[in-house]
Amino acid sequence: MITSTPVGEWVWELSTNSDEFRPSDAARTAAGLWGRLADQGLAVSGGTAALRVSGRSNPRDIRMELSGLGLGAPPWAPASPFARAVREADALEGDLVVVIRVECPGTWLEPGGSHRAERLFAVQVEVWGGTLLVTTLETYSDAWLTMDTRGREQPEVYALNAPRLAAALDGISALLGGPPEPGEENRYAAPSTSGFRDVRAEGPAYDDAWGTFETLDRTRLLDSRLPRSEDDYEQIADGPVRYLAVRRDDRTVGFVWAAVDDSAAGYVPRTAVGDAAFDAGAAWLTALREARRSGLTPLAALRGIRRPERPEAGVIAQDAPEEAPTLDALEELSGRY
Repeated sequence: MITSTPVGEWVWELSTNSDEFRPSDAARTAAGLWGRLADQGLAVSGGTAALRVSGRSNPRDIRMELSGLGLGAPPWAPASPFARAVREADALEGDLVVVIRVECPGTWLEPGGSHRAERLFAVQVEVWGGTLLVTTLETYSDAWLTMDTRGREQPEVYALNAPRLAAALDGISALLGGPPEPGEENRYAAPSTSGFRDVRAEGPAYDDAWGTFETLDRTRLLDSRLPRSEDDYEQIADGPVRYLAVRRDDRTVGFVWAAVDDSAAGYVPRTAVGDAAFDAGAAWLTALREARRSGLTPLAALRGIRRPERPEAGVIAQDAPEEAPTLDALEELSGRY
């Protein structure tokens, strides 16, 4: 399963007595982590970066703040928007905090083949006053766990992927000169220096952490893109649902659905696509609101839904809806691949 919040993280810290660390050092460190992930097939071309530079004594003193920066071809082309932004940041003077964050597309393996997520990992590198460099690696997949985030054992998936993660962590530790500090156990898993702790003996913290928390996380991310409204359909369904796939740039980004009993309708983002799934979802949920204002029932809204006039919305990819036995089954589909 692919999650909206990290399954786990690892942190490395480097310090110096002089002001040696610059934004370009943070960028090189991020590129180094990308390379170690790529060595194991865990990072592939694509992705974007964000760069923020602020005063150390006054975080509100923002010197630079950019997001969605293209990286160019690996290892991040000198003429790319990201590389140009880093050069501008290097020219800034003062006691600064620099934060670089890179979303890393990558692939995980299953017995039937490989699958891509647009944010399999995220790398964040921070420079504090030139004397402290903090590097964090996050993962948003459960492919490295003995039990997936729904509480099911997955020995074949674990065997295919956990050694790749362990090798990448070893490579990053060699690059940075020491082992990581694993993040704390969270709702999904317990990180270790070589990956994740095997929780099969005592069981995970939650039987179905993904089902318990991911719906709430997705709702939060969709709501943050929408104005408040009283015109939403009910978005909880107990029985079968009909759905239409939404595609953008030759990828399925999510599913518009309505309950077969005509009681609810909504949108389920395909988490592996990343932010594009939520950007599209905001457009389709707005279209559903308009349908409800027009007096349409959920099923009528699904049958007659029109493509929003927004480029991020994508298009409906099929002529007739398919049916899932439950909304949970559709959410499973959207979160698994």
